[in-house]
Amino acid sequence: MKKLLTLTVTICTWLAIYSQNTYVFLGSFNRDKTTEGIYVYQLDPNSGNLSKITTVKNILNPSYLTVSPNGKYIFACTESKTKNAGSVSSFEFKPEDKALVYINSQKSGGENPVYLTVHKNGKWLVNGNYTEGSVSVYPISENGTIQPFVQSFQFTEGSIHPERQDRSHIHSTVFSPDFDYLFLPDLGADKIRTYHFDSGKTEPLQAAEKPFTPTPLGSGPRHFTFHPNGKFAYCIDELTGTVDVYTYKNGQLNSIQRINTHSEKYKDNFESSDIHISPDGQYLYASNRGSENNIAIFSIHDDGKLETVGYQSTKGKHPRVFAIDPTGNFLIATNAVSGDVVVFKRNFKTGLLKKVGKKLKIKNVSCVQIKKY
Repeated sequence: MKKLLTLTVTICTWLAIYSQNTYVFLGSFNRDKTTEGIYVYQLDPNSGNLSKITTVKNILNPSYLTVSPNGKYIFACTESKTKNAGSVSSFEFKPEDKALVYINSQKSGGENPVYLTVHKNGKWLVNGNYTEGSVSVYPISENGTIQPFVQSFQFTEGSIHPERQDRSHIHSTVFSPDFDYLFLPDLGADKIRTYHFDSGKTEPLQAAEKPFTPTPLGSGPRHFTFHPNGKFAYCIDELTGTVDVYTYKNGQLNSIQRINTHSEKYKDNFESSDIHISPDGQYLYASNRGSENNIAIFSIHDDGKLETVGYQSTKGKHPRVFAIDPTGNFLIATNAVSGDVVVFKRNFKTGLLKKVGKKLKIKNVSCVQIKKY
């Protein structure tokens, strides 16, 4: 009887796992609306191979993507790196039809949109514009339509780097774990800007008690993430190749550590880019472009501080964005310059990565998001 019960539980577990599908959404700088810009693949939970589901044309430079909490809608930064332009666009994902269907677009409120995020209630979209250093907030209708922005804040001050910090450059827009605050790493001003977010108001961005957290001069804060326990936050600095570690509480950050993302043999030419934490909260990963083209791996101690574990080549050039799947089994990196997508298997005990599956060739691939359905 016990063997039969065990077999039944095993079968039920197997069915639960394999009745779910994991989809991978890839954005790119396609430079030409007549060519494919967004790609959708399905991730094999055994081999790590990616199988093409569909692609989208007639959209220019969908360089960064985000997925709605219910997985029904995909939002993209579009017309990125096009002079005097920029937009955000919405698509409906229909897995049963293997289709990604365009819904609408709105002006980004600034030149060169680079990052967007959706509130947990699915009713608000927030976009960061790099070149003009601004943030825009949009209501989202129930059918996934993006409404015109209701708020747009422009920032102007820069910092000490003569070429990269002549003015403000918002590089990401990240909600706090409770979605009551919004954090905006400003690469140009060496600040992590903070706003209170009241989703019940028609203009949800409100001044925070502490409007920003300064980062070291010349650091260039880029991407930002929270630990699953909500007690710690981590910011990757593009210009100095470092990760800043903070304790977090009620919209306020307190610095506790700064650690290099690069190995000792690399002394300059830092271009650190993306940062993510494994779902179990045990390991942090940070990507380095420039001459390194790798992912730095850190273990996370109970006090939130980091310890370097090692480095993994991304098997390509310029790993702009990477993502970890919801199970924590796989990490997928996008190499923008070499134009390829590489899947790595994560070792849960050591945090180390091993390449699996087949490398995809996608010209100017720039972003990846992963969602289980």
